[in-house]
Amino acid sequence: MAIPFLASVGLILACCILGLLWALYNYLVVYNVKLEVESSQKQPIITENNSDQENLNAQVDNNHQKNVIILSIGKKISDGAKAFLHAEYKYCTIVLLAMSLFLYLSIDSSQANWRPYTSVSFLIGGFTSIACGYIAMMIAVQSNYRTSFMAQKGLHQAYKTALAAGVSMGFALVSIALLTLTLLIMFYKAILTPGQDFGENIALLFEYVAGYGLGGSTVALFGRVGGGIYTKAADVGADLVGKVEQNLAEDSPHNPATIADNVGDNVGDVAGMGADLFGSFAESTCAALVISAKSLQQLPEGDAKVASFYDNIHIDNLMFPLMITAAGILCCIVVSFYGVFINKVREESEIESSLKKQLLFSTILLTPVIVLVAYMNTPLVYYMQASPITEVATASTKYSHNAFICVIVGLWSGLAIGYITEYMTSHSYSPVREVAQACVTGAATNIIYGLALGYFSTIIPIIAIAFSAFVSTKLLGFYGVALAALGMLSNLPIGLAIDGYGPISDNAGGIAEMAELGEDIRKRTDALDAAGNTTAAIGKGFAIGSAALVSLSLYGGFITNARANVDAWHYLKGEPAVTDSLVFANLLIGAMLPYAFSAFTMKSVGKAALQMVEEIRRQIKEKPGILNGQDEPDYQACIKISTQASLKEMVAPALLVILSPIIIGFLFGPLAIAGLLPGALVSGVQMAISSSNTGGAWDNAKKYIEGKNLVRENGEVCEKGSEEHKAAVIGDTVGDPLKDTSGPALNILIKLMAIISLVFAGFFCRTGILYVE
Repeated sequence: MAIPFLASVGLILACCILGLLWALYNYLVVYNVKLEVESSQKQPIITENNSDQENLNAQVDNNHQKNVIILSIGKKISDGAKAFLHAEYKYCTIVLLAMSLFLYLSIDSSQANWRPYTSVSFLIGGFTSIACGYIAMMIAVQSNYRTSFMAQKGLHQAYKTALAAGVSMGFALVSIALLTLTLLIMFYKAILTPGQDFGENIALLFEYVAGYGLGGSTVALFGRVGGGIYTKAADVGADLVGKVEQNLAEDSPHNPATIADNVGDNVGDVAGMGADLFGSFAESTCAALVISAKSLQQLPEGDAKVASFYDNIHIDNLMFPLMITAAGILCCIVVSFYGVFINKVREESEIESSLKKQLLFSTILLTPVIVLVAYMNTPLVYYMQASPITEVATASTKYSHNAFICVIVGLWSGLAIGYITEYMTSHSYSPVREVAQACVTGAATNIIYGLALGYFSTIIPIIAIAFSAFVSTKLLGFYGVALAALGMLSNLPIGLAIDGYGPISDNAGGIAEMAELGEDIRKRTDALDAAGNTTAAIGKGFAIGSAALVSLSLYGGFITNARANVDAWHYLKGEPAVTDSLVFANLLIGAMLPYAFSAFTMKSVGKAALQMVEEIRRQIKEKPGILNGQDEPDYQACIKISTQASLKEMVAPALLVILSPIIIGFLFGPLAIAGLLPGALVSGVQMAISSSNTGGAWDNAKKYIEGKNLVRENGEVCEKGSEEHKAAVIGDTVGDPLKDTSGPALNILIKLMAIISLVFAGFFCRTGILYVE
């Protein structure tokens, strides 16, 4: 059974509108938090007792002054983030225009008779990703200082403010992404297939729409790499000089790099993560659409099943991938309503569990809903593509069953990855506490234990990803893998909300420290931040797991697209085999690329951090009064260093990712790409998990010591400034670029290379100028 195309579109658009309205409502909840600056100035408290009146008025003046400082710091962070994104997006715009021209000349010229369908889709995807990143960043910079202000009123008030901002961010991004993609499909359907709902034009439509995913992922690359270099250059520089050399507190106002560090949280962890997961959604959806629609071109001519297949490839049946995300929006609205407006956080220990509950509840709620959606939007019988060896089209007579199983396997695998990531990176559990204990004997043992933890942390996530890939491939081929990826991303609004909560809380803590709000308030923001660090690690786990499945599904889309091209059959007479010399050679090259990419990004952070350290030392040397508050640091100088360094250093790794598949495909054809992509996937996903979890463990080991939880054998408590703490800080500074630059950016590498290959599959089939059979 499948509901009509227009009915499906109506439901999807309705869910998108509801998601946007829910995002707006939560934003208004945050925006209506007013810092009582004017009112406290104009309305002094009047009492009958003069001494009481003087004390209360002094308190009012003090609160007024603190609120002025909070607003001032928030504005500096906001201005710095806007300046960086404006500069970064100028680069992105140039790259998007250049790549769209190349797409027009290489793809549209032959496949669309010079009509710019793919290149327009690419531009729409790219600029939608830019808009989503900017919206996410604006929500974050409007909510961070409000969270600091609400921390003065209580723990729950601050928690609610940060989470409502994250919810606003998550629902806005997912709703905009789904809305734009649906409208694009409707527009192309009206142009390409007026009055026709099945046939080869539908397959061609989704091939053009794949450019949308490529555009989104291209922007995500610059957002992740550029934002990651920015934030970690500032963070590493601030920690090395501020904590290790000068024994300053975290986010001390006396540290010249403090503002740059907090700006980095927004441009890297908010805008970068939003663009990354936007790309994952767009790519997995495009892969599912291309594979399902392209399957009709794989049936041998004269097959008796062709007519039946054409009936079943009706566009009504192809809207299922979009309906998964729409259903996710509805379910996540229910869960987020509970999380923001019903659930109360009274103790610091409840914060982390409250955030994790929302992931669990959304997964449980989505399970039966996905079953219902599968039966509403899938045909009873589905013919998979013919095997190039047997030339027999296989039928899935239990397609609805198999479809929802694929989605649910991905959904629950994502939850498993999130929970194991939390176990390996939270200081509530033994792995991170072992890393903290290793600091007793110095930085070297801390680093050794942290690396070992990262390697161990790959085991269960890889098994979960492998299980999802195996089950979904057995049931529905590469289309099943795409559905599993969408299943893992089906509760993306909640995932993004929880992930956005992290940097907002981190910024709130930094603002509280710079405004010197008091130890009790800083303790509340520290508790929010500690939970945010763990949920950020969970978010990275989701991003990496979904990236692996997305990349595999895109690989399937590439193979399907290449085989659909008549010129490709002399390349792909059978399944690409690792025993083929060209496949194996490029398998090794693909496995090398994540290491080369990580080398570029790690060295870039090191170079930028070196400049930052020198600048901080220069300021302190020239103005020693900075350390005691007599002189104000030059925050803008540090912001300028991070901005210029990140914009300069993001070029080389971006070119490596974009040009590698294009050059290799152009020279050696699609068979070389059939080796390149699996090599990059298998190598990159292991590195991404290990890097992210190693860095997260070192960060939380440091926070464990700062929380006065580590005790020496003689019973003494290790505090900030102790040798153990300095060893933990060194580990944290090594881990910063691993968890926030190289690790997350590897997601983009494996996805972007795959989507480039899918879009350029036909181009590679027509070139391959050095390929020899």
